[in-house]
Amino acid sequence: METSISRKRLTKEEKAKLKKIKPGRLAKREAVTGVIFILPWIIGALVFLAYPLITSFWYALNNIRITPIGKVFTFVGHGNFTEILLADADFPTQLIEYLASTILSVPVIVVFALIIAMMLNEKIKARGFFRMIFFIPVIIVSGPILGMLTEQGAGSITAIDTQAITSAISSFLPGPVAEPISELFENMIMILWYSGVQILIFLSGLQKIDRSMYEAAQIDGGSGWECFWKITLPTIKPLILLNCIYTIVFISNNDQNEIIELIKASMFSGIQEKGYGYASAMAWLYSIVVLLLVGLFALLFTARKDVYERQVKKAKKQMKKEEREARKIERRSIRNAKKIEKRRKSGRYKSYAGSDD
Repeated sequence: METSISRKRLTKEEKAKLKKIKPGRLAKREAVTGVIFILPWIIGALVFLAYPLITSFWYALNNIRITPIGKVFTFVGHGNFTEILLADADFPTQLIEYLASTILSVPVIVVFALIIAMMLNEKIKARGFFRMIFFIPVIIVSGPILGMLTEQGAGSITAIDTQAITSAISSFLPGPVAEPISELFENMIMILWYSGVQILIFLSGLQKIDRSMYEAAQIDGGSGWECFWKITLPTIKPLILLNCIYTIVFISNNDQNEIIELIKASMFSGIQEKGYGYASAMAWLYSIVVLLLVGLFALLFTARKDVYERQVKKAKKQMKKEEREARKIERRSIRNAKKIEKRRKSGRYKSYAGSDD
């Protein structure tokens, strides 16, 4: 008993001494090297992220007028936000349309990218050529070229070709729900142009899946559909979340986004109530909505622990609880042994064997 107590005391003292020991030269050098490596990122985040965010939030709380002597700030508090939500007729409407179209477009883009990635992952002829075909729009269709194509109607299907689909949708769905679905079919070409990066991400995930898993499943009688649901989909589930977030951010920051154009128009407007402050308040409200949308998709596709992992975690908790109980019993027995030893030394304790004699 005494040896076990001394060992415990020594370990506690050693732990206390280890906490007081200062890091050596090598550890300091490694720490400094790590800080130097991440210093460019820290400076970039402070200059190009933190400072613009703080500045734009300060702008959103003010009415800003540009004069020959510089910017004139008039503090209005939440006045810009109130005016946008209650008095502006365009921004809330555009925001609702953006939410509806994004919620419908993101699953279509991600599912299309997954289907194409699975097809391109098979052993087919000219596989590299087909991969290039699906990724070319990401390189070419951007910036001014995308604007020119959309102005000429190349990014959308004509209303004559989609008339039957839109009329069928409008016949059994209410107007607010049917309109974004109809727009989805009209802008199908533009939506599929956005799927090049997502196809590459899915391809990288599919190529990392061990083929022996599919072979073992087929030996056990698993069909292709079962292999997809039991092997492919759980493996690439984190990539689905990544592609959803990437698609939301890409659609939200696209030059063809009408809300971005509305914010730009408000920024350079000559109306006294609008300007930099009003546009900054719009941008903050838009950013909050985008973050909520990202959080919604993250909540839907975040990987949950399976039953086996939960059972392992529960078993570990039970083992720790049993260890704590065992330590309590050991400490209690040590205290009782000390009390008995003291009573023996003082002569107050008599064993049952002595009383029988």
